Amino acid sequence: MPPKSTPPLASGPQGPDALRPLLATVLDALDSGARARGGPLPAGGPDAVTARLHHAVGDLLPTHGDPDALHTLVHALAEGSADPAHPHCTAHLHGPPLAVATAADLAASALNPSLDSWDQAPAASALEALLTRTLAAHAGLTDALVTTGGTEANQLALLLARETHGPALRLICGANAHHSLPRAAWLLGLPAPHILPTPTGTLDPTALTTALATLPDPHTPVLVAATAGTTDAGLIDPLPAIGALCHAHGARLHIDAAYGGGLLFSDRRRPLLTGLDTAHTVTLDLHKLGWQPAAAGLLAVRDPNDLTALHHHADYLNATDDTDAGLPDLLGRSLRTTRRPDVLKIAVTLKTLGRTGLATLVDQVCDHAHHLADLITAHPRLELHAPPTISTVLFRPTHATDTAVAETRRRLLTDGHAVLGRARHNGRLWLKATLLNPHTRPADLTALLHLVEGNTPT
Repeated sequence: MPPKSTPPLASGPQGPDALRPLLATVLDALDSGARARGGPLPAGGPDAVTARLHHAVGDLLPTHGDPDALHTLVHALAEGSADPAHPHCTAHLHGPPLAVATAADLAASALNPSLDSWDQAPAASALEALLTRTLAAHAGLTDALVTTGGTEANQLALLLARETHGPALRLICGANAHHSLPRAAWLLGLPAPHILPTPTGTLDPTALTTALATLPDPHTPVLVAATAGTTDAGLIDPLPAIGALCHAHGARLHIDAAYGGGLLFSDRRRPLLTGLDTAHTVTLDLHKLGWQPAAAGLLAVRDPNDLTALHHHADYLNATDDTDAGLPDLLGRSLRTTRRPDVLKIAVTLKTLGRTGLATLVDQVCDHAHHLADLITAHPRLELHAPPTISTVLFRPTHATDTAVAETRRRLLTDGHAVLGRARHNGRLWLKATLLNPHTRPADLTALLHLVEGNTPT
């Protein structure tokens, strides 16, 4: 038996009893920290937040341990955090996680399976295979890999395309594409991507036709990347037209649906993603319209043979005789080795809410966005950029300069009253509200607009 001074473990027979008092400490610290913060963001700006944290935490590696460290640090983090569950925390695709998903994540952390070999994750590996096939089929594809988010999924999409079509592969995407796509081309040593202007915010099929028809070498392999849910305005490229063009020109198609993929759950909004199933690969990310704790990304593929490019051998993890004897080979499911079972929280959410429950959440936040847009349209001192496509709304104080718009956002951040994003469209700076909280009420949206109006420099 270990000496009494040995800290308890989270798993094993004594794990649950060891965790119970610690969970109570964490929950108390989360509650007191949030009360101390008092809003969606800590007040005072970066210097003040840093000073408060340093004062509360003190020496992070003291000579002797501090029995109150868990409460101290969780309280300090909660007091100094942006709270995605606050209705005025709307800057980014940073959604509030569901309680049931967060509870499942605790089990994943305590059991600590690692999805790089079956003997470290027997049930988790089976659950991952079931979940990835289920979600891929829901998107009209065949299989999927679990990723850390949209960025890794986009990088994998380009990697699989390169391994299938060769290192001369040319990426064509719009200026509206996520920054991770051209960055992945750089990371993988691909030719410089051909980035098409997107003055309307979406990829223009006519411009794409010209780009495909005027390639210097008609035999150059091409990957076209389209977007279903841009990060700035939540816009969706014309997927059916782009899919038809790619088919006609023999180009491979990747669709980044990290944001918009959640619309698949909604019968009302699923038609916005018509054409998604024409893609060779699709990025999904359920920490957005899936209400998961990060990370919860996936890359879905049409042809599972594309995944053979990831096959890798390490004798201590997937020895040939073990694989031949029936032990699953997990190394080809990721470029990472150690992987936590992010599938558990996703699977628990899907099973708990079902498709209709998730559809309700999706429809609620999209309806909130339309309500906010209506409030802005009716407001004499606010200007709406355009009706929302998903759950993102761009707006600005009427007649304000870009400098005033930026200052309004920073005032609200510094005071801790609201977290709004920023986006540039049509040569102008806009405030961005990304609504991902299904618990938001109409009065919360009205109050948000009052905060903007009251903090705009005159």
